[in-house]
Amino acid sequence: MTKIGVITFPGSLDDRDAQRAIRLVGAEPVALWHGDHSLDGVDAVVLPGGFSYGDYLRAGAIASHAPIMTEVIEAAGRGVPVLGICNGFQMLSEARLLPGAHTRNAHQQFIRRDQKLRVENASTAWTNAFTAGDEIVIPLKNADGRFVADDAEIQRIEGNGQVVFRYVDVNPNGSMNDIAGVSNERGNVVGLMPHPEHATEPGFGPDMPDAMRSGTDGLRFFTSALAALLSA
Repeated sequence: MTKIGVITFPGSLDDRDAQRAIRLVGAEPVALWHGDHSLDGVDAVVLPGGFSYGDYLRAGAIASHAPIMTEVIEAAGRGVPVLGICNGFQMLSEARLLPGAHTRNAHQQFIRRDQKLRVENASTAWTNAFTAGDEIVIPLKNADGRFVADDAEIQRIEGNGQVVFRYVDVNPNGSMNDIAGVSNERGNVVGLMPHPEHATEPGFGPDMPDAMRSGTDGLRFFTSALAALLSA
């Protein structure tokens, strides 16, 4: 069975939700600890959301140097699929596995909402179950979610197709170019601020036109990873 690791850092809030999403698509979640020196042979890795230790200095800055991140960086270099959600996205940026950085939301407030996104790149390891142009709704909750980069970096990632998701209708945190998620050039590492693991089961996801809490758009992130691994 395909094994997908979920790393818990001190302050992680959504590791169990990510594990549940992995089970729902028929893979085996493997709990990993930030102090570990091994990924235990997993086929893919998820860095979940929350508020990791050291975020008061800069979100994800200290956690990006945790012992297990040496293994994550090495695995990403080999093409292993890696997904960073919210704080996990911040860690991947701080570890330079993903471009850009994150600063305090433009309005200086924590925000939570069901957020509409547009899929810009459906060819990554975590988005192949989508079609470019798809609009999806998944929950968002962050205080330091504003994606920033210098002009040259923005032009580079836009030109390379590394922008994977954009905010639609509302830019909730002032992110440049409405960027909600990006990938590395290879497409095996993806990070986004909204939380797909909170939109995987009917009755627990965002409100949709057909019913309250019926949104399951996040499930396709995990089916994408499984498909990418099975086709490798």
